[in-house]
Amino acid sequence: MFSGVKSKLNHLIYILNQELGLFLSISFSIFLFVLFFEPFPLERFDFNDRLIFVAGLGAIIFLFVFLVHVVFAWIVEKNDHDSNELAPPSYLGSFILFSLSTLAFTFYLHFVGWVVLSFYIMIRVVIVCLVPVVVLRLYDALKDLRHQNEFLTIEKRLFQKQVERYEDDYLKKSIELVAENTTDKVRFLTSDVAFVKSADNYVEIVYKEGEIFKKKLIRNTLKNVEQQLSSHFNFIRCHRICIVNSHFIEKLNRDNHHQWLLIRGFNEQIPVSRQYLVKLKEIV
Repeated sequence: MFSGVKSKLNHLIYILNQELGLFLSISFSIFLFVLFFEPFPLERFDFNDRLIFVAGLGAIIFLFVFLVHVVFAWIVEKNDHDSNELAPPSYLGSFILFSLSTLAFTFYLHFVGWVVLSFYIMIRVVIVCLVPVVVLRLYDALKDLRHQNEFLTIEKRLFQKQVERYEDDYLKKSIELVAENTTDKVRFLTSDVAFVKSADNYVEIVYKEGEIFKKKLIRNTLKNVEQQLSSHFNFIRCHRICIVNSHFIEKLNRDNHHQWLLIRGFNEQIPVSRQYLVKLKEIV
């Protein structure tokens, strides 16, 4: 129990250290605004007394900002940090801060500064007391955006690492294509095979060796080859006579009559039929 209380106190001190500069800046801004723009009649004070009195207004803002933005948030904080549960206390804290600071300003001006409270004076009190609320709401919003950006950056890095691992596996993985008589076999790296297309009673495999595209014929049907490639998700059927490696697709082109694929580094157009067009659009 003692360790739990100590942990919470340490957390409270940590929050205060993080936000102290902001609280002092808000309080000092209120102090300077009231001192130089004189929204409240303070003629009965000489210069020194006016400084002390206006410093009291800044101290009121600092006190309630600290109590509401730190202590109140610390008290209502839950172990579950779901944003939907934390949103009501945040707005409630803003309302409490505005209400308490307005009430304290009113009493302080009337009973300490002997200011006659008129409608216009109360309007000015409301405006001055709204400033800390608005500033803190904007600060919290910017802080949330910064945290989200940091979270997305971390997610992006993790995703990039996953892509790099996938690419490494992809480059090292091999495929074996078996001829119809099951005696002839050919093996390629997955990253080398650009596309496979039907050629009468044979299947033509177009693969890359270094920087040169080469072709290999095996006796089989495209349907049987498609089954052999079914575990390799980067091979996609694009036409009744062709299966393409999505890694080699550079662009999908179309005109009024037909569609075709451009293969990176290869000058031959690969036909695309309508029944496979939707699936291709998802990856191109």
